[in-house]
Amino acid sequence: MKLRFRIPGPLLSFTGGRHVVEAEAASDAATAFTVEAALDQLWRLYPGLRDRVLTEQGQVRPHVNVFVGADSIRDTGGLATPVADHTEIAIIPAVSGGQG
Repeated sequence: MKLRFRIPGPLLSFTGGRHVVEAEAASDAATAFTVEAALDQLWRLYPGLRDRVLTEQGQVRPHVNVFVGADSIRDTGGLATPVADHTEIAIIPAVSGGQG
C-alpha cells in the first residue's frame, strides 16, 4: 500500500524539510488498513513527529487536524478511519485567533 503524507510548515524540522512524505505499508487484505496504521508508518520514518501529533494517550491532539483526502478523521471514525491504497493524509495544525 502506498501512502502520501502532507506535512505542515511547523513540523518540517522533523522531516528534513520535506512537505510531502511517501511511505509503503504492508496491508492484510482481510483487515481494513486504518489511519492509525498509516501514521505508524510515518512514525517509523520520522519518530519525532508522533509526540507533536498525538497525545500521551495516543489520540490526535486537539489543535491538530488529520484529513484523509478531503475528510477530517474527526468526522469519519478517528484513528480507525479506513485508508485505501494511494491515499493522501494531511496533518494540519488548527488556526485560531483574529480580531473580535
